[in-house]
Amino acid sequence: MFPHHREREQPIFSARAHVFQIDPATKRNWIPASKHAVTVSFFYDANRNVYRIISAIINCTVTPSMTFTKTSQKFGQWADSRANTVYGLGFATEQQLHQFSDKFKEVKDAARLAREKSQDKELANTALSIAAPQYSQDLSDELQSPPVMCVNGPEDKLFRSQSADITLSAEKERIKKMLSEGSICEMNLDAELFTLQDSNTKLVAALHEANANVEQWKKQLTAYQGETDRLREQVSELEAHGGHGPSDLLKDELTQSLEELEALLKAKDEEIHILQSKKVEYHEMEHDRDEAIHRLRETEMRNAELERRIQNSEQNLNNSLEDRDRMDSEIQRGIEILDIKIFDLNDLRQSLVKLIDK
Repeated sequence: MFPHHREREQPIFSARAHVFQIDPATKRNWIPASKHAVTVSFFYDANRNVYRIISAIINCTVTPSMTFTKTSQKFGQWADSRANTVYGLGFATEQQLHQFSDKFKEVKDAARLAREKSQDKELANTALSIAAPQYSQDLSDELQSPPVMCVNGPEDKLFRSQSADITLSAEKERIKKMLSEGSICEMNLDAELFTLQDSNTKLVAALHEANANVEQWKKQLTAYQGETDRLREQVSELEAHGGHGPSDLLKDELTQSLEELEALLKAKDEEIHILQSKKVEYHEMEHDRDEAIHRLRETEMRNAELERRIQNSEQNLNNSLEDRDRMDSEIQRGIEILDIKIFDLNDLRQSLVKLIDK
């Protein structure tokens, strides 16, 4: 019933970088996890004696087996076996990459030392438990026999403490629900935005290819038109000469070639119309992408509001915990005072009994 003060996680290093995750399907391509640079921080949890890397996307516990690899002048990566993924960070400068890499190595060594100390402590506790089982049993027997309380004041404080525990548990569950709803909404919008960006990339590539084909077809069309004009001039010359026999056969061949060229020109015109319609679809996809980005920004604003409310709730929880700790201290002091009073009353009773007997 003594107060216990919880130590919060403390940031030890922060940097801004673009976050990427490996594609789980191919295990080769990188998927951008953020559309802009975010803050990536190293945190130390003194209560659990662990180090973590935390950002808006990453929540990774650093282990001694992890390795941060520099793959380029401004990009590095590491694997998280617990999350079954690989994270990548793109920095603005090479110096920021070196700073993050050095801090990663330092934190990894600190995590290794923390694990070794924890293992040594467990071995020491095991040895103590084997060497002194009777002392542990006596101590547990003493702890399991608290004094009986029959005074209304402390009982009322105990009831209030239990009510405060129930209220705090309900508040924690509500905060977890709010945070999970905001995270799920943001993940869905991120997935939708990534799908739109992928479709946009494919449409842009198709549009560039179509534009290149259109330019090539225009050149071919100009060449065909020149060939058609030349053939028409030849036909006109033949008709002007008024020849017969072999010239009639040549005229038929030229007419057939002219018809084939006109059919080819018509087919190319149809293909150009199809490409123009695809260009309209591309603009529609751009409009959908802009709407998705707008919804994502709104979701980020809602998440910021949720984070603010969560911080307020955590502050209220901390205040409630402090109040409960103070209440526990008062109850403990009340118990000690009652023990003293009961002891004094017992001595007084024995004195009265002796006096009556005399």
